[in-house]
Amino acid sequence: MSSDERLQNPLTDALFEAILLLRTKEECYRFFEDIATIAEIRALAQRLEVAKMLKRNETYTAIEKVTGVSTATISRVKRCLNFGADGYQLILSRLPEQHD
Repeated sequence: MSSDERLQNPLTDALFEAILLLRTKEECYRFFEDIATIAEIRALAQRLEVAKMLKRNETYTAIEKVTGVSTATISRVKRCLNFGADGYQLILSRLPEQHD
């Protein structure tokens, strides 16, 4: 599935091209700390964790407890996993298995 054309524009292209230039986790921390608020970064990190947990078939209750996100956010992430642009699916397939 392709990305939403409403998102595509030269400014967004430039942002994603800049992100692709980051080489290390430290560079990511530095760039994202400057470009986004701590709350925005944490929200993105939480959503990724929600996607991982949904992929492992964890319950909404367990996900809410671990991540602190609302059930509405969990539902949004689940909708993207099932009917989105396959971005979560792509990244989850590339992440190494994590053993807790």
